[in-house]
Amino acid sequence: MKRVLTALIACALLFGVGFDAQAQTKKKKSSKAKTSTTTKKKSSTAKKEPPKPTTVELPYNSNDCLFAIPLEIDKPYGPTTAPDGAGRIQEIVADKANPNLFEREHNTVWYKVSIPYNGQLEIGIAQVAQWDDYDFLVYKNTGQYFSNQVMLNKVKPVAIHLADVDSAAMFAEVMKSSKAKAAEGKAKPAQNATGKTAQGNAKAQKPAAEPELPVFSSNPELKPTIGMVCDAKDKMLTKKQTGKFIKSIPVRMGEEYYIVLDNRTANGQGHTIMVTVHANAYEPLVLFYDKKGKRYVDVDLMILERGGKDGERPIVKDEHYRGGKVKFVPGFSYLLYAKKDGYFSIYREFNSRDLMLRDTIMLYHMERTERGTTFPIRNISFEDGEATLIGNYDSVLNDYLAMFRNHPDVNFLVKGYVQSYGVNAEADMLLSLDRAKSLKNWFIKNGIDAKRISTSGMTKNEIKRAAAAALTDKGGFSGIKAELIITGKGE
Repeated sequence: MKRVLTALIACALLFGVGFDAQAQTKKKKSSKAKTSTTTKKKSSTAKKEPPKPTTVELPYNSNDCLFAIPLEIDKPYGPTTAPDGAGRIQEIVADKANPNLFEREHNTVWYKVSIPYNGQLEIGIAQVAQWDDYDFLVYKNTGQYFSNQVMLNKVKPVAIHLADVDSAAMFAEVMKSSKAKAAEGKAKPAQNATGKTAQGNAKAQKPAAEPELPVFSSNPELKPTIGMVCDAKDKMLTKKQTGKFIKSIPVRMGEEYYIVLDNRTANGQGHTIMVTVHANAYEPLVLFYDKKGKRYVDVDLMILERGGKDGERPIVKDEHYRGGKVKFVPGFSYLLYAKKDGYFSIYREFNSRDLMLRDTIMLYHMERTERGTTFPIRNISFEDGEATLIGNYDSVLNDYLAMFRNHPDVNFLVKGYVQSYGVNAEADMLLSLDRAKSLKNWFIKNGIDAKRISTSGMTKNEIKRAAAAALTDKGGFSGIKAELIITGKGE
């Protein structure tokens, strides 16, 4: 009897578990389906957040002067990992003769920067955690045994920031902002009879205008928590003070400065640092625009500064440059080179005197290399009734020459034009062709393969139309002397 009961119980359990498992499977399938649908809805409406900046790992030996990290002017370095320890040597220790130094190094990192031009040295340091107590000293490099002289306190810092952190004030500020956010959350916008807010109605009635300039995806602007700026009042901040910024110092081209940054807070966090030299510079917005596509484009951009101690200094080097402000300093010349697949490269040489005469935007037009793209040429001249080029035509044609040199796979047609009243259409047709050949010869003479260039002149119908337009009251001859038309790409 016991055996029969045991068998019956086992069967009941077996079938019960089986039915329950099937029910759970069905539930899981349905929940997965619902989840996937919800995910799709969320993904379609969710906005893409900009990628967070990658943390820079501080080299393990950068807390010693000999291994200072080189910084580039106007380029942020960070956010970094937290400085950890004082390194192999305690290089800075305050004494009675030098009280305004670190009492000792806690968690330090050393930086160095070469000065490319005369101005005021500015430093911006953005702490990851506002509770960290960062101090910094600035030294001018005095020569070969600089690090030993620093360790023996034989070199005095040229800038001192030892201000203490006012934790009570920080806490009060945090509490104040938290209360303000809570109050904003409670306040709801007023609704009308339809249940829509007034702001929602305004948006529905008048759509927002599209931005004329692109949204730049470059590094966000540095918001320093401490540093050294031109408009600061304090020349030095001691341990008894709680200020944030000290006054910048004058520097000259060719000098080198060391910045030692120390975090007194144990188990602290990192920072971002940017060094700049404040000068009377021209800072236009540099943009690249596709006229045919009516949009701004990103380019592989290189801008070199010439005339400094090191010869050439890259001030912009970006494979995906979307646009932004670039600082050009008086007394220097510059070389700009921009390239992008499907477009002609741009190569420009200019000096600071040329820039001061321009607007606040430097806009470069990116011309496509596709077949049919046309470049009208106006500012050249020919001998009257002849095909001989006269005047300063080299300066006009050199830009086109650089374009085709940088793209040896692009073939083009040179089409010549004449100003005609239609009296002798046959002669004008031949003259327009001869002028095209004259321009072709100029390109060949300057290094362009003749196989890449074809020529044509005006047709009889084109001459008739040009003559008819010139004879009308409001008519006149076209200012176009020639056209360069892309015919395709060779092998």
